[in-house]
Amino acid sequence: MANFADNLGGRLALLEPATLDSDQKKLYDQLQDTMVTWAEKSGFQADTYDDRLIGPFNAMLRSPLISKALMGVTSVEGKETSLSEKVRQVVILTVGAAWQAAYELYAHTAVARKAGFDEATVQALAAGQKPASLSPEESVAYDFTQRLTTRHQIDTELYEQAIVTFGEKGVVDMIYLAGQYMTISGLLNTFAVPAPPAQ
Repeated sequence: MANFADNLGGRLALLEPATLDSDQKKLYDQLQDTMVTWAEKSGFQADTYDDRLIGPFNAMLRSPLISKALMGVTSVEGKETSLSEKVRQVVILTVGAAWQAAYELYAHTAVARKAGFDEATVQALAAGQKPASLSPEESVAYDFTQRLTTRHQIDTELYEQAIVTFGEKGVVDMIYLAGQYMTISGLLNTFAVPAPPAQ
């Protein structure tokens, strides 16, 4: 069982809570209180049976002070965004699919189901496809995020659609959210972090 858990770190060893320095321990406690709890409620795994962090959270422990600041942005984004939860999950899954970030897709397919998407929509988004079932707002979010993530430019027509749909604040909020998950996907892919096997 220990060997199975050890593989969940990808290229990084899973850090033991008892070995963490003071800054790492503060971040570890914060992640346990926030992200691990949220993961359990959302239906995905963020730690092992012996309380080692997995997913991007194990990598974050390597740079605890910057990671703590990133988690601060994550917390504020969740509270202050103008985007609906379904739009947020479209953005996150679109980034995860473009990056082919296995753990990200694993985690956020679970979160997207909780947000109310049906299984066919969730699976299409995770496969990098645009589902026909998206609402007009979700459709614009998909197009905007897909273009931003893969081509890095937004043409005038799509920009105007996004402004009409979300307003200037909403467009900024969408860019911030996509950027956060590009960072998370970068951690996951660099360290080859896998999704846990289905239980």
